[in-house]
Amino acid sequence: MVKIKKLILERGFVAIFIAILILVIILAIGLSVSNLVLNLQKVSGNVTRSNQAYFTAEAGIEDALLRLAKGKQWQSSYSFSVEGSTTAVGISDVIGGSRTITSQGNFSNRIRKTQVVYQISTDEISFHYGVQVGDLGLQMAGNAVVHGNIFSNGIIAGASNTKIYGDAISAGANGKIQSIEIKSTEGGGSAWARYLQDCKIDGDAYYTSISSCSVKGSLYQTEEWVAPQQMPITDEQITSWKNDAAAGGTISGYSLGGNNEASLGPVKVDGNMTLDSNAILTITGTIWVTGNLSLNSNVALQLASGYGSFSGVIVVDGHISVASNVTLCGAEGYNKTSKKCNSSMGSYLMLLSTNNSTDPGNPAISATSNTKTAILYASDGFISLSSNAKLREATGYGISMSSNAEVTYVTGLADAKFSSGPGGKWKVTSWKEVE
Repeated sequence: MVKIKKLILERGFVAIFIAILILVIILAIGLSVSNLVLNLQKVSGNVTRSNQAYFTAEAGIEDALLRLAKGKQWQSSYSFSVEGSTTAVGISDVIGGSRTITSQGNFSNRIRKTQVVYQISTDEISFHYGVQVGDLGLQMAGNAVVHGNIFSNGIIAGASNTKIYGDAISAGANGKIQSIEIKSTEGGGSAWARYLQDCKIDGDAYYTSISSCSVKGSLYQTEEWVAPQQMPITDEQITSWKNDAAAGGTISGYSLGGNNEASLGPVKVDGNMTLDSNAILTITGTIWVTGNLSLNSNVALQLASGYGSFSGVIVVDGHISVASNVTLCGAEGYNKTSKKCNSSMGSYLMLLSTNNSTDPGNPAISATSNTKTAILYASDGFISLSSNAKLREATGYGISMSSNAEVTYVTGLADAKFSSGPGGKWKVTSWKEVE
């Protein structure tokens, strides 16, 4: 009996011990779960606050982009609050045609930072030649000079003391180079044409027929010829520039009086545009002229400094007439004292005519003596360059250069980037979170 009672008592203790052990385990599990829940709540709270800081930073970016895009007031650094959180926004100056916008969001000392690169939308146009000509070819009078390569779908014809410092290519089955001295410069000085006649060539000669030519390099006779090339600017690109200009509004004609200064663009000029002698015009965006463009003597055109290293364009549906001593500058600006462009920033101004006149007596573009530093383009029309006109590049369906006219190509034109202007189209090229 005693043993039975003892056994029952021992079993009771075991049951109590097991019960206590189970309670301890349950309590431990409960405490662990509670601690886990508390930690999860803390993590969730931190994530929520961090997300709040991130979205506040995003709000700062959106605010800055809106101010820049809509031309609203802004400062290089400013801050504002959003539902108990704050953001500090920084907007850099334009460097290389782009701004960096940084926004730092802060919510309960949780910091998140985002950054975007906001860049001017540009169109890259490659001018690989100092002069590029269509089917009507290039006619160079005595003492005319081209410093750079020439590509022509037609004949290249020169006269007394005509020089090309670079390579010359006359494409097609009827390609011909005649009466020109082709000088070597940095490995250039070669000629490609089916027919070579009365020429001096420092480099190599590629031809089917040659007569009265002196060649310092090697001779390569072939029945093949270079294929003609398309012009570097498409109709779609020209239409895009016109749309950029029209987005700035339309005015009926434009005239700037002599000795006056003004700014213009982006704008569509419905009619003619005339700048009288000694006028100075600053171009602040793409200009589209539906009529004729007349630049009288001593006029200066300059791109606004906001273009930076980018180039700009005036598109003209009619004729372009450039009188004597007209100076066309990029974003480096015009120096009134020296009456010259300041040191180049790799920015250029192009005058482009869509006129299809192929009459040398009534060309799409005419530039008279001492025109300086322009790019002239008329892929469907004729360009006439009179004495002492000094250009960066010329592209036309046909081109004539009078005595002493000169084209000096600059290597930067191989990848020139054209912009609709400092107030033109911008785009976000990078958007990311930063430390």
